[in-house]
Amino acid sequence: MNEPSMSSAVTISLAERRVFSNSFKPLYNEGMGLVEQAAEYLDGQGRSDAKKLSRLSATLYAAESMRLTTRLMQVASWLLLQRAANSGEMTRDQVAAEKAKVRLDTASASESAEGWVELPDAFRDLVIRSLRLQSLVRRMDDEVYGGNGNLPSPHSLRRSNPVSDQITLLSTAFGRG
Repeated sequence: MNEPSMSSAVTISLAERRVFSNSFKPLYNEGMGLVEQAAEYLDGQGRSDAKKLSRLSATLYAAESMRLTTRLMQVASWLLLQRAANSGEMTRDQVAAEKAKVRLDTASASESAEGWVELPDAFRDLVIRSLRLQSLVRRMDDEVYGGNGNLPSPHSLRRSNPVSDQITLLSTAFGRG
């Protein structure tokens, strides 16, 4: 009886196995749970927390809130597509075509940005957790569907350019008026 040669062995992607199996459920639940937690915070305690912030931090909070919700909606879209593939509602090719519309690269202000330390702890925690989840989903997406292979870490998604952070703050502030 011949043993299979190494050249004929099929490589199994752990990310692919996770995405297309029952072990996907915890990731799905984590992502959707984070979406729900962020919505509850932003619609509840976050509103009152934001009213206590300085003008600069309130502007940063508004900009980061938009980025947070955008990031989480994109991650949720990706998770829903994977769930549809797992349940047989969509083929893998259909998912691949639809997921091309999903952006998993929403950045965040740097923790060194002026006003960041004034932001409520619960809000900063949501931002950090969402960046980690987005990074995990991007890595999995790259392994399963292919991509550039050089995915940024949650920390590299944070802008380190203070000028860019200030321009964003100004745009947000003047865009509201």
